[in-house]
Amino acid sequence: MIGRRRLGGEWETTRLGALATFRKGKGIRRSDLRKIGARCVRYGELYTRYRNYVVDPVSRIPEDIAATALRIEKGELLFAGSGETAEEIGTCVAYIGEEPAYVGGDIIVLRAPRQDPVYLAHLLNAPEAARQKARMAQGDAVVHIRGDHLAEVEVPLPPLPEQRAIAAVLMDVDALIGSLEALIAKKRAIKRAAMQQLLTGRTRLPGFEGEWEARRLGGLARIATGTRNNQDKCHDGRYPFFVRSSSVERIDSFAYDCEAILIPGEGRIGEIFHYVHGRFDVHQRVYAISDFRSCVFVRFLYYYIAEHFGAHALKNTVKATVDSLRRPTFLAFRVPLPPLSEQRAIAAVLTDMDDEIAALERRLDKTRSIKQGMMRQLLTGTIRLPIPDAVAEEPGR
Repeated sequence: MIGRRRLGGEWETTRLGALATFRKGKGIRRSDLRKIGARCVRYGELYTRYRNYVVDPVSRIPEDIAATALRIEKGELLFAGSGETAEEIGTCVAYIGEEPAYVGGDIIVLRAPRQDPVYLAHLLNAPEAARQKARMAQGDAVVHIRGDHLAEVEVPLPPLPEQRAIAAVLMDVDALIGSLEALIAKKRAIKRAAMQQLLTGRTRLPGFEGEWEARRLGGLARIATGTRNNQDKCHDGRYPFFVRSSSVERIDSFAYDCEAILIPGEGRIGEIFHYVHGRFDVHQRVYAISDFRSCVFVRFLYYYIAEHFGAHALKNTVKATVDSLRRPTFLAFRVPLPPLSEQRAIAAVLTDMDDEIAALERRLDKTRSIKQGMMRQLLTGTIRLPIPDAVAEEPGR
């Protein structure tokens, strides 16, 4: 077949254009979406919602819009025809749902009936295929790729039974990743509910009673911004240097050696909080809350600020080039304080929840890393899988 050459063993390299022809989506604007109707996929969702394959698209459109859009069937591949960077252009998702669906403009569709769609989607999102697509991309502010460009992308193809076996393994790992993501989301929701109850006194831990006292934050700690505004030298350092929402390293330089809560004073105000204990420095647009009074357990205050300061900040923002906060906003923020022993107990409960979530996130990161390693081995033929009879005989997805 034109466009194919034999590799070692049973694998061969093939141009996508030799597998089938490409079609272009049409129609479907954001304003066309409805809560019920025909299933559809929009090109932005290929970047933000789906990874490698989709079974049940979340978006819906009315039947009159579906009549003007491009219909797709199970097993077809969807490519993002436009994007922000060359590196992500042509992101690929296989549609493996049982019901027909529809796609709008900026989606390029490929049907390769004698190939496994899940295998192909993983392969076409892998680094080598991504590099080929990036070389063909056109445009600067918005990057585009056409079907005739995608047709020139070369991919290594094992026999169909081996494709199915590889796809099955990767989907099993995806199932584990999905279950971990769902569990983390559940644990975060439980923690959020616990914060709303425990940090306000609506629910009391066993053994605690009595009134809480509302205090201004300005009477509980020292509040000051950093003094440095040059982060160009922030590399290879010993102590963390906090710049708005992030932390980088600064060369052997620190202004603080204490326990503190850090909040950015502009940009995404009320969203990002850091708890630190040790040596650090901060940008001049970051507020450091430190030198706490003896009536405050810092972890309790940190949790209360993380849960409640955002709404207060948005009500008191200073509108400039970006949203900004001034020191009086921090000084006036009111915190309900239970006795110190109850603060410690509440903080301990929430810290245990944080530790459990962090352990699950580490497991999730490790599983994702394992999958990446598996893909590097399986999608190149470095490691070959035994082909179970059930997989070898399975009809096309």
